[in-house]
Amino acid sequence: MTTNNPLVGLRDIPDFAAIDAAHVEPAMTALLAEVEAGLERLEAEVTPTWDGLMTPLERLTDNLELAWSAVGHLLSVRNTDAMRKAYELMQPEVVRVSMRIAQSPRLFAALEALRADEAVWGGLDDAQRRIVEASLKDARHAGVGLEGDERTRFNAIQTELAALGTTFSNRVLDATKAWSMTLTEQDEVAGLPPSALALAAQQARAAGAEGATAESGPWRITLDHPSFAPFMQHSRRRDLRERVYRAYVARAAEFAPDAQRTDGDDAGQHDNREIIARILALRAEKAQLLGFPHFAALSLDSKMAASVDDVDALIGELRGASRDAAFAELDALRAFAAEPTSVDPDSTLPAQTEPLMNWDTAFWAEHLREARFGLTDELLRPWFPLPKVLDGLFALAERLFDVRITAADGQAPVWHEDVRFFRVLRAGPQGDEPVAAFFLDPYSRPAEKRGGAWMNECLGRSALLAPDGQAVRLPVAYLVCNQSPPVDGEPSLMTFREVETLFHEFGHGLQHMLTRVEHGMASGIRGVEWDAVELPSQFMENWCYRREVIDTISGHVETGEPLPEALFDKILAARQFMAGSAMLRQLYFATLDLALHRRGGAAGTADAVPADFGAIVQIQRATAADYTVIPPLPEDRFLCHFGHIFAGGYAAGYYSYKWAEVLSADAFAAFEEAGLDDDDAVRRTGRRFRDTVLAEGGARHPMEVYQAFRGRAPSTDALLRHNGLSAGRAA
Repeated sequence: MTTNNPLVGLRDIPDFAAIDAAHVEPAMTALLAEVEAGLERLEAEVTPTWDGLMTPLERLTDNLELAWSAVGHLLSVRNTDAMRKAYELMQPEVVRVSMRIAQSPRLFAALEALRADEAVWGGLDDAQRRIVEASLKDARHAGVGLEGDERTRFNAIQTELAALGTTFSNRVLDATKAWSMTLTEQDEVAGLPPSALALAAQQARAAGAEGATAESGPWRITLDHPSFAPFMQHSRRRDLRERVYRAYVARAAEFAPDAQRTDGDDAGQHDNREIIARILALRAEKAQLLGFPHFAALSLDSKMAASVDDVDALIGELRGASRDAAFAELDALRAFAAEPTSVDPDSTLPAQTEPLMNWDTAFWAEHLREARFGLTDELLRPWFPLPKVLDGLFALAERLFDVRITAADGQAPVWHEDVRFFRVLRAGPQGDEPVAAFFLDPYSRPAEKRGGAWMNECLGRSALLAPDGQAVRLPVAYLVCNQSPPVDGEPSLMTFREVETLFHEFGHGLQHMLTRVEHGMASGIRGVEWDAVELPSQFMENWCYRREVIDTISGHVETGEPLPEALFDKILAARQFMAGSAMLRQLYFATLDLALHRRGGAAGTADAVPADFGAIVQIQRATAADYTVIPPLPEDRFLCHFGHIFAGGYAAGYYSYKWAEVLSADAFAAFEEAGLDDDDAVRRTGRRFRDTVLAEGGARHPMEVYQAFRGRAPSTDALLRHNGLSAGRAA
């Protein structure tokens, strides 16, 4: 039954409040049937021209993509057993129809004919050409050249990989919420700041402990980041830090000691170990069916980096600049732990006589930062209430990109009461004109929302798919974070890292929302090579360290006063603190990702695909030996919750964060060179960034777009300088 089904006939923002799991199967069944019928008509009458091929192809799948995207979004932010079952039921059919389109011989032949016809090709604009070239490559990567048993096997692999990715993500969510630790004694929460105690008491009340308070408990600690991170940074109970840490690194592998299970839970229910081995084997097989030696080669065939060797060269350069610095930072932690000091005479730290372990580094780093710079996350929190941070962020967007952002709560349906809705406006001849909109879902909800932070597309910009009476369909974005929720009636008081994360996701949103490309297949982030897509997001983080921006995003929760100059100076002084360790950690993840995906040899050979999780662990340990200063625990299973590469789009592409960080640091250097204290120069440079990096999306190759903004190719100099690693050392 599709009558009154909110997933059918979508042209605009979905009615999230009305969508139920029961709507998914009938809606998707009907939409898939429509697409298949439309595909048959297109195949029968296709012509190798833009209007005869690409225009109907963009129309063909729009309703299906909007509906399936809405279902996937709800699975991420309002996860229920019923929605999981509905998603898992229809996912194979969605994959099947998607592959049917991608592998259509008639459409592929028309694409090739369009590309070969010089008259037709010469009449296309840059964006159209990029779309055709990308469509040809996508079809090849989707197995259009395979036949018979090879195609059957390829399609089976695609279906299984899609299902495994969904299962992986669900198990991480389940494993995270399955473990908790309830504390009842004051000694057990020694060192925890008031905000952490208040959150822990709120979590205890939510779990059924009536009357729990920050002062007297009980307190519930979970593996959700707003709970986990402050506990690891501040708890003076080393034994409890160890317990929490061991649980954290064992998530989605097996139950950690003392896990508080719910009825029916068992270790296998949340265990991703076998899934990982299966995913790696299937990816390698898929790559080889397509003629690539391994999955890494397939992945990089559609990225900005030309080859795995190019990625290796960047990682090697950054490792050389950060490894010695990271070991020096560890030595500093060890020395501090042996003879700690504190800026607060009432909170003297006892010396640690045991060797520094994995569960000690966050604790001692936090206290060393406090001793060295007089700075802690808790000291800064009251100065960064979310409403004030948003005001300042939006003011920055207006200054740099000449857009105005206004609250529009109530003008679009939402999936949770905490979700906000905003519109993006630009001055026009008739006054402010809408150019985009976005949802903001800021707070952690570990029972139903997956961890991390992300931006995703709700609606994409497209002239072809414009509503009646409008010239273009405007883009709408989802901005999702998992920051500290409001506690005891106060607004969300953000850590400085949470502020940076919000700026990061907003940067992604800007590229989606400020695109001026009107071809839907290349607007926003569509068509942007994956290792360039982090450029706008990481670029925006730099503005958190500018005084004029701090003045607009900070306001004490009680007085409204902006952050004092003395505290801002401490933020600047601490910016490069532990920078070598942070960089080496990211390089570890990137190198391990490539090490797992650049294998395609036969069993028994040096480059064989790992046969089981035990072999995968050996690869992890070998990589860790070169990229970690404290080895992972023998039972470390962080791969089992490494969703970026096993349930996201970063497989053989996690290096993208560092690749794009080179671009983002170099882009911010353009503002430095123009003069950050010269407001006119900042505005001019911001408009140029808007009109190139943000506006052009996938319409041109990212290196062309970057050079149009910067006037030259990027350099690593700014990244190393910003991290204090120019000479390969950290202070």
